[in-house]
Amino acid sequence: MNTAYPRTSSLAVVSLIFGILAWIPPVLPFIGALVAVICGHAARSEIRRAPPGSIDGDGLALAGLILGWIQIGIAVLVVAFFILALAGLVAFHGFYH
Repeated sequence: MNTAYPRTSSLAVVSLIFGILAWIPPVLPFIGALVAVICGHAARSEIRRAPPGSIDGDGLALAGLILGWIQIGIAVLVVAFFILALAGLVAFHGFYH
């Protein structure tokens, strides 16, 4: 009759939302990914510390973490590409050529 349902971690929900928003280009590409990763790690830590079965949302937090880390990896690759392209341009043609 009085069944206590586990609550879903708010941090896990925030992690998933920002992980999804990080993939929408004009919205929050890098900041959203950082928020997703930070909240995802915090949510998984919160869920592990709680008594078993009292807090749900580990899958949501994990999904937010995965989306966030992939977005951060892509951002790092894009920045590295532009730095290498600029360095190559300067090395082969000179800056004022």
